[in-house]
Amino acid sequence: MASATASTLARHLLTIDAVALRPNDPFTWSSGRRAPIYCDNRRTLAYPDVRRFICDAFVDVLAPYDLPGATVAGTATAGIPHAAWLADRRDAPMAYVRGAAKQHGRQNQIEGVVQPGDDVVLVEDLISTGGSALDAVQALRDAGATVHAVLAIFSYELDVAHRAFRSADVPLHVLTGYSTLLEVAQATGAIATTDLETLRTWRRDPEAWSRQFS
Repeated sequence: MASATASTLARHLLTIDAVALRPNDPFTWSSGRRAPIYCDNRRTLAYPDVRRFICDAFVDVLAPYDLPGATVAGTATAGIPHAAWLADRRDAPMAYVRGAAKQHGRQNQIEGVVQPGDDVVLVEDLISTGGSALDAVQALRDAGATVHAVLAIFSYELDVAHRAFRSADVPLHVLTGYSTLLEVAQATGAIATTDLETLRTWRRDPEAWSRQFS
């Protein structure tokens, strides 16, 4: 059973079209993989009530951590605004991590101030395979920081991501995910019950599912 926060956020994401489901007319991701879902959490930027809901939820996730002065870092680019709102709410330092170091100027990969010994939490908008978030975690660790957790708005809940985060030994906290989205989509009539098995099959083996459209 999904938490109230997860279900409410899934409903928000469906309502503002940040997440779309097309089991019979799949999307093509930038990787070339076909999928029955596409998530664009940048749409949350246009909706103040949804932005506040996400920030409130992140604050609640961090409450058990005793990290009052921890830097809130965002992944470039979609994690940056949510990291900024969370840092402002916590009156904490904020930074962001590029996918790669700049090739000019100071050639920074981390923008802001992150120093050896700093405590950091990382904000990402979406977890697919986990690669981009974990690259950012490694960049922060290389800078001498301790990354206590990764916070994300939505996850496709792919097994490859679960394995990657376990291997990297960093906690991942996701506000809502694919299974909750399907529950809410079915309950609200956003998808037909007959499409549920197609959608569940994709999550179990996305590569095999994608090949049928090659």
